[in-house]
Formats: sequence, C-alpha cells, structure tokens
Amino acid sequence: MSAFALPDTFVVAPLSTSEFDPAAVAAAGEVIAAGPEAVYHRLVGDQESEVVFLLARHVLNGFSTCARGPSGHAAEAHEADRIAERTAQVRRQITTMLQPLRDAEPRVREAVVAQRAPLALIGGCWLDSVSQPATQPSAAVNHLIRHQFAWRGEGNPRRALHQVRGHALEELGVYLPDVTAPDFLQRAESRPLTAWHGAYYLSLARLPATFLPEVVGTHYVVAALGIDELLLGTRPMLDAADLRAALADYLALAPAPVRSRVATAVAQALARELEHAQLLVDVAAWHAGLSLDAQVARIVARHAPFAGKQHRNVRVGGRPLTEHFADPDFDLAAFVDDFRSSRQLQPRAGGCRFLRAIKFGGPMFGIFDAREAATFEQWATAIAAGELPGVALTPNTAGDEAARALAAAIDAPPPDVRLKAAVRNDDRDFLHRLVNIENFPNALALARAHAEEGLARAELLFTHGGDGVLTDASWFDYSPSALNARVDRIYWDKLVDPYRPLTEIPDRDEVVFGQKTFALGSMIDGAWAHRIGATGRFTRRSDGMLYSIYADEMGRGDVTKNHITLIYQVLASMGIEVPHLREAAFLDQDELPDHLYGFSLFQLSLALFPDSRYDEILGYNLGIEMFGLGTMRMHEMQKLRHHGFDVAYEEAHLSIDNVSAGHARQSAELIIAYLHDVAQLSGADAVPAHWRRIWRGYASFAYFIEHELVAGLARHESADVII
Repeated sequence: MSAFALPDTFVVAPLSTSEFDPAAVAAAGEVIAAGPEAVYHRLVGDQESEVVFLLARHVLNGFSTCARGPSGHAAEAHEADRIAERTAQVRRQITTMLQPLRDAEPRVREAVVAQRAPLALIGGCWLDSVSQPATQPSAAVNHLIRHQFAWRGEGNPRRALHQVRGHALEELGVYLPDVTAPDFLQRAESRPLTAWHGAYYLSLARLPATFLPEVVGTHYVVAALGIDELLLGTRPMLDAADLRAALADYLALAPAPVRSRVATAVAQALARELEHAQLLVDVAAWHAGLSLDAQVARIVARHAPFAGKQHRNVRVGGRPLTEHFADPDFDLAAFVDDFRSSRQLQPRAGGCRFLRAIKFGGPMFGIFDAREAATFEQWATAIAAGELPGVALTPNTAGDEAARALAAAIDAPPPDVRLKAAVRNDDRDFLHRLVNIENFPNALALARAHAEEGLARAELLFTHGGDGVLTDASWFDYSPSALNARVDRIYWDKLVDPYRPLTEIPDRDEVVFGQKTFALGSMIDGAWAHRIGATGRFTRRSDGMLYSIYADEMGRGDVTKNHITLIYQVLASMGIEVPHLREAAFLDQDELPDHLYGFSLFQLSLALFPDSRYDEILGYNLGIEMFGLGTMRMHEMQKLRHHGFDVAYEEAHLSIDNVSAGHARQSAELIIAYLHDVAQLSGADAVPAHWRRIWRGYASFAYFIEHELVAGLARHESADVII
C-alpha cells in the first residue's frame, strides 16, 4: 500500500472516467439541444446536479474534438518561458486587432464589450473548486489558490474581479444583470460562439481535478493575454512573474503525459482567445456598418415582444401593429420599409407624429432610452430629406460557422463516461466516491439524502443540546445579541473555564489512537466551505467572510500553512502513514478506525450543496470553528508535546479560531451579516426560517461531537419504545 508523503505532488486526478446515472443522459441531451445559451445558463446557474457534470464532459470533449490549435509535446519546466514568449506574441497580435475597437464610436464599443462580457464576468471561474479534498494539499493547487484569493478581492466581494469588470462595463455605458440572470446573454446580445466559449470555462470549473492540466494551461493564457483588461481599461490583478512561476512549478511536478496536456491546453487556449478576438472584430464591423434603417430595425425587434393591445388602433402598412408583432412570420425589413412611409413618420410642423409621441408628454414617452430616441430622430430627419436608400438588413452571423461545428461536436457522447446507477456500499467506498465526486457524479443523489438525514437527526439537540460537553445546540430565538451571547457562553462555560492541565498523561499508544480518531476529519479540513463563493455567487458579505475562512484553512495558498499539510505532519511524527484520501489505496488502509467515517461523510455530503444548503453550512461552520478552542485542544497539545509529537495542527487552530477576532467570532459575524441581508431583501418575517436552518447546521456538527449525549438520548428513546 503506497503511503502519502509531503510535499503533495498531485497534478491530476488518478481517475479519468466518470459514472453517471442513465437518466442524466437524456436530461443533458435536452439542454444541449436547446443551444449554447441554455448550456451556458445551466452551467453557471447550477453547481449541484449530476447533469452539469455530464454537460461539462460534453463541452470539454467537444472543444477538444474541434480544436484547431496544434497538439502539444511534453513541455518541460523551463518551457514556461517559451510558453510565455508565445503568449506575448499572441497578445501583441490581439492588441493590434482590438486597439481600434477601443477608439470606435460609443455605440460600437459598447457592443464589443457587451459581447465579451459573458467571458469577462466569469473570469477565473476555472478556479472555483480547484481546491477540494481530492486536490489538497497540492503545492500546485495552492499556487492557484493565491491567484484565486487575489481575484476574489482577498475575501471582499466588492473588490473581486467580476465586480471590477462590472464597474468598468458600466463606466462604458453597458449595464447588464448578474451572469446567473435568465436574460443575461440576451441583454449582452451574445453570439452563439461566445456562449460556447463561456461554457468551456464553466465546464473546467465543474471538473478541475480531472482536467487540472487544462485548467493550468487555460489559466495562464487567459490571464497573461489580458483581453478583458485591454478592452475595459482595467489593471491586471495578478503579477505576470507569479503567473509564469505557477506554470513552471506545475510543469516541474508533472510527468510527460500531463505536460503534454498542458502544452496542448496552452495552444488551444491561444487559438480560442484569438478566435474570440476575431469575433469581436467582426461584431464591431457589423455594428459599424449598420444603416439607420438597420439600427431602427434592431430597436423595433427589441421592443416588439412588449407591444401590447394599446397599439391595436395604430396601423402601419395597412395592418394594426398588434397583428404585425404577433405574426410568426413577421418580416422586420418589410415592416421598417412600411414604417418609413407611414403617416406616423410624415414630416409636420413641430415634428412628425411618432417623434412627438416618444417625447415627454407623449403617449410613448419612456419606452425608448435616450440613444434609441436619438436614433429615431436621426432616422426621421434622413427620411424627410430623402437621404435613405431601400431597406436592407444584414443579419449578424459573426462566429456562427465555428459555433455550429462546436454544437455538433458537443452533442456527441463523450468518452470516459460510464452509465451506472449509484449504490450505497460501505462507508469507505462512499467516502472514496464523495472525495472523487467528479468521477462519481451519480453519487450526488446519495450525498444529498445523506446530508438531509444528518440534518434532520440533529434537530434532536434543539431540545437536549444544552447538556453537551463542548457544544450547546439547544434552541433559542435569533437576534444578533442572542447569538453573540450564546457563542460567548459556549466559549467560557464549555471550552475555557473547565480547562485544567492534565495531571496524568496517557501513554503513547493511547495518544496515537486518539489522534487517529480525529485524523480523518482533519484530512478534509475546510471541506464544508470549499464550494462557497463560486462564479455568480460571490456577492454577499457572508460569501466573502466564509470564503476568507476557507482560504485561511488552506494557508491562503502557502502550502506550509495549509491545515491539511499540518495534519499530515502530525501523523508523520507518529509514524502513521496512509494513502491520500483520493487514492483507491485508501480503501484498504488499516490505520484509521472504520467506525468514525460518519463525521467526514456528513461533512463531504453537505459541502456538495453550497446553494441549496447554504444556511446549514453557515451553522455547521460556526460549530466547527468553535471546536478549535479551549479544553480539548489544550489537552491534545499537552499530550502531543509530552510524547514529542508535532503540535502544529493544534497550535494553528487554537490561534486562528480565537473568539476575539478569529474564525469563531467571524463565524458568528457572518451569520449576522447574512441574516441582515435576508431581512433587507425579504423582510424581517423571513429571518426565522433561515435561522432555523442555520441552527440546524450547528446542531448537525454538535451531533457528531457529543457522542455520550447522543448515545444516552438514543438509549432513552429505545427504552421509551420498549415500555
């Protein structure tokens, strides 16, 4: 049995295939058939279902099949410099292509940056879950975490990459809804090729461990090219030298087949960004070439779906407007031609009837924005002067040929997919599947059911939790002061005041066994929050605060401070060697007790549902962060020191989790911040339901810690049943 040893040189998931329930195939097929916009929306809006994992497989396979960049050779570590040189060449080429677009008239430039927005506003999504139980404490992954931490505004959503770019878009006059909004792509007037490109990046976000070579190559290229900074005029948030260092470090760790995948990913990422730059050039040319008739046609098309019955008495070309717009064969060019010669556009003293109608005081005032109204006025003036030729509308087809090729390739069944209904086997097998969830998406339904069972079971402590030794999950009505008071009471009454130094130290074997009982949970430290703050979800104060706690658990990218590194150091000091959790060999390890898998299985299950179980994760986080304090931790340190074992893991938690300003206090503060936002958005009456779910999450942690209390309650319930 191969043992895991530091440093962690992980570079790609040990498994390449993925298991899916057969029902997921039809569901994914329906999304793909609906087109690239549907795929983009599903990938950005859903991070919890089996279907999105299968969609990601389809998209990544389709792009690989259609790739026009050359396949890579086995790049060496020193070739990071050569990759950087090639990327710099392409950057100069793209700059030459796009620089004129920055100087284009506002209407054209707005169209260009809006077209890029579906990519710009998901920038960095490929790092969303690159840090996870399967990849930690990898040195390469921790380098990427440093970049993610910077892109996420060091835990402040207002300073995050997507916010910086969103503000820049607004400065240029482009106002778009959130990327998860159903009309986001429509408002951006996204071309199908743009949506497919976005779907590629979002697919990497769903499968970063399996496709880590592609993540590394893509991350370097997109960040180093800086197309979005060029278009928006923003400053890069990552240092060029550090980007190159991350690439070089990864190549130094990777075996030849993985280095080949990185080289291929780099070549294909360069080709994709060049392709999209050309798309932007084509989009700009199309918009710049729009005649006044065509500009008016775009305005009509945008507003026609909202024209109501109030227009039934307005006739154009002999037909009521309502009939025109309800006609499934509506001919836009013919309508604009008819509208030009209609009485509404006939010149009159004081302006034509239509222009008067859209001005202040007119029946159509407020329907069209200032730019649209100005376009209509310019159009009417040109009509009156007889300056317009016949109406000719040319559709925007930028990127459509490439998009059609991608659609066909993405529709094809991806390789390395196995169809199999999930079965819940023993705890070891379930743990293996949850850790390697990218390879076992069919286990998601089992994980959801497992999390729900644990949460429901924990409500027992709402009544009896006050008798806990280290926790108090008994129910109380929420207020900020009540929560802080409960936290303080737990800290002093249960964790600090009972502390007395041990007068008798257990023998070595007993101390080692005690550490083994905690080890499995420590090996997934932070897992409960590893999916918090994903693309489209890093907006609330609580998102930033919880993400910051997770980043701290991972050492903020410093692998020597990573808590999972620390627990392996402790185990090594005791001579305990086990394979990494991600490895199949862990199924056969005989060091860690079998009866203690429940805590880790519950935590991993809960972590997979950061959207639907967000409230419960906040409560669970409070429980686990307070657990790092007080008597138990101090006693463990005393025992470890006595026998000469490493105490780094215990020391780190005792300091970083402090109740003054550390994770314990932050965990209470983020709950208060979240419930404040709930009250602001949904009203005070919505708070109690959210609070109940949060406290259920806290109780679910206490349930695993208070073994004697829970066992006693179970015996009591059994006795009641017998009687």
